[in-house]
This record gives sequence, structure tokens and C-alpha cells, in this order.
Amino acid sequence: MASKAGGDGKEAINEQVIANTYANMRTEMNQLYTKITELEMEVSEHSLVIGAIEPLDPSRRCYRMIGGVLVERTIREVLPAVKRNKEGLEEVIARMHGALERKKKEITEFELKYKIRIRKADNDAEDESGKKEGTAQGVLVGPA
Repeated sequence: MASKAGGDGKEAINEQVIANTYANMRTEMNQLYTKITELEMEVSEHSLVIGAIEPLDPSRRCYRMIGGVLVERTIREVLPAVKRNKEGLEEVIARMHGALERKKKEITEFELKYKIRIRKADNDAEDESGKKEGTAQGVLVGPA
């Protein structure tokens, strides 16, 4: 009997290790999603800046934040740097998408290997959606 109890404890530990590993993998995937979204927002901001300053006179003064310091430059100097930064961000996003796909594949293989299934509680999802509707906040715009 003592050997059975010891075997069950070891099996529970293995299940716990598998569950922790799976949770860590899901957390890493969520972090990748978050970072990709953040970088896509930065690319969007860079596009807005490029669209705003491109039609302006290249000798016009503009200000740029570099390492927390606001510096005065001309559009001629700033525009190429902003474009380079945007291209660099797009390359990083592409690499992160590749890493995300690899992580999804790794998680899928892990799920298949250990026969992991995610249970979704329908009652919880309905309660949350009801709460979200009640607490939705909008933007108040004054008269023009």
C-alpha cells in the first residue's frame, strides 16, 4: 500500500510539472502577442508622423525625442531617421511573428503529447460579457 501511495504522489507531481510547463508556455505566447501589439502601435505612430511631416518644407524645424531628451532638428534630418526606425520595427515584428508561430506549434505538440484539453466554462464567459457591457466607457465629445 505504501508503494501505491508513493506512486500516486509521483504521478501527481509529474502532472503538476506538466501543468506548470504548459502554463509557462501559454504565458510566453501571451507575452509575444502583447509585444507584437505594442510594436504594431509604434509602427502606426511612426506612419502618422511620416504622413504629417512628409509634405512639409524639408528645412522647417521640428522636434524629436531622443532618449528622453527633446532635440531640435530639421525635417530633412528627422524624416529619414523616422523611416529607418519604422522599417526596423517592421522587421522585428516579422521576426516576432515567426517566433509566435513556432511557440504555437510547440504548444500544440505539447498538448498532443500530454493530451491536454482546455475546458471553457460557459457560465463564466456569459457573466464576464455581461459585466463588460455594464462597465463599458466611451469618449465624451463636446459641441463643435
